[in-house]
Amino acid sequence: MSHNVQNIVIVGGGTAGWMTAAYLGKALSKNVQITLIESSNVTTIGVGEATFSTIKVFFDFLGLQEREWMQKCNATYKMAIKFVNWNAAGRHFYHPFQRYDSVDGFDVSEWWLKMKKDREAFDYSCFLIPMLCDNKKSPKYVNGKVFDDKVKDIFSEDNNGEKNILANLKVQYPYAYHFDANLLARFLKDYAMQRGVKQIVDDVVKVDITEKGSIDCIHTEKHSTISGDLFVDCTGFRGLLINKALGEPFISFSESLLCDSAIAMQIPTDIKKDGINPYTTATALSSGWVWNIPLYGRVGTGYVYSSAFISPEEAEQEFRQHLGAASDDRKATHIKMRIGRNRNSWVKNCVAIGLSSGFVEPLESTGIFFIQHGIEELVSHFPDKSFNEDLIRSYNKAVANCIDGVREFLTLHYCASDRCDTPFWKASKQDIVVPEELHEKLRLWKSRLPNNKNINQNYHGFESYSYSVMLLGLNYMPNSNLPILDLINDQNALSVFNAIKERAEYLSVTLPSQYDYLTYVIKSQEQSEYLAEQKFNTYAQAKSA
Repeated sequence: MSHNVQNIVIVGGGTAGWMTAAYLGKALSKNVQITLIESSNVTTIGVGEATFSTIKVFFDFLGLQEREWMQKCNATYKMAIKFVNWNAAGRHFYHPFQRYDSVDGFDVSEWWLKMKKDREAFDYSCFLIPMLCDNKKSPKYVNGKVFDDKVKDIFSEDNNGEKNILANLKVQYPYAYHFDANLLARFLKDYAMQRGVKQIVDDVVKVDITEKGSIDCIHTEKHSTISGDLFVDCTGFRGLLINKALGEPFISFSESLLCDSAIAMQIPTDIKKDGINPYTTATALSSGWVWNIPLYGRVGTGYVYSSAFISPEEAEQEFRQHLGAASDDRKATHIKMRIGRNRNSWVKNCVAIGLSSGFVEPLESTGIFFIQHGIEELVSHFPDKSFNEDLIRSYNKAVANCIDGVREFLTLHYCASDRCDTPFWKASKQDIVVPEELHEKLRLWKSRLPNNKNINQNYHGFESYSYSVMLLGLNYMPNSNLPILDLINDQNALSVFNAIKERAEYLSVTLPSQYDYLTYVIKSQEQSEYLAEQKFNTYAQAKSA
């Protein structure tokens, strides 16, 4: 009798379930049977249609090229998040997917702080991407070349990504994706089933637990008993296996993150006329914020709010007023969000992945990142039938640290903001529980900007530049620049700032628009007509840039 796990049962479909099935189907041998049980009565929530740049690792591991999946999921490129009305001045700022340079041993952000009176806003001075976003550009030339030479090898057609996982990721990808979550789940279902994953469409009615507290089998309405060695809970906020069957406690983050509800809506858009923004927009309203996610042909939008400060009816009214005529006759879906994480995401022979494991508001598009991280950690800690407790403990620590790190980063978005014009924004700054470690960092960040030594050291997907972007965008400024910079000639820094601006202007002229690239390269099977058109000569010339 084999001691290896031979039978994996995934309960729940949607994005989490089919991402897990597709990844495990690729990672594990054919001797492992993977069965996914999903109900026909449960639909994908779809709040997490935006991702951040580590998602490329997932598609690379599956061996999928963008032309294979993007057109089938109405996907678009995302180079940043644009924050609107998050500071008292009402100025927008970008959180781009791009590390900044260093000058004479110090991050360019520290030099900007010294020279800011003579410079543009922080994001435009230190990064290329904000100007590309303003001009609705694609991150790629028509020949597929990425604008950022630092990562060109990773984006080559020859890279299958099999050895590239989050744990050893060394580069910052300059873009992520927006996609239709339902279409992606459907695409990954086809991918997984072609590799031997078995699908059962049925409702789970009972879960049998052994004397030792493990899951023995699952009973469904139509297919009787389904046994397995390892069970994966992808049942969303219900936590059907991890919480309801095994009784694992859930730790709420409500003391730090006040938003607990959302209203989602789909809005049609004329992308040929208006173009496609290569960024997600997060616009602050009275009791939360609105996401705007541009897909190929529609916009996914929603209001994330705190029910302690506004009723669902009032929130929908404010949301529709914000959208204007575009929301007329559009259906609004109300969602109650469970913000926090399980005490443990792996209990006995059950692993929770996705919303059943943990969730924070989708402010930095971390929902799908948590899924990806949970899957990769599962493969890294994959057990045999003994279910080694040290492996389980290590997995739970990695997942908890990741979610807690994001919680801290999102808490910063609120407590560091200088907005205090509504009860929600006052409470988000004055009444929330800020972890003591974050308090200490905020005090330090009044003396210097974040760096890789003074941010959360546990892997959580965000680097020091992300912290600097948010602090400066929220008007949480250090009291002065680093004193040592007054003793160093700033000519090198000035040259770097000028080079960034010149490069951004060049790319804004030579890169195609996102609409053009997606329409004529990703969506079309023939590129010749696109390249031949006179108005795209500039783009074609940039192929050798």
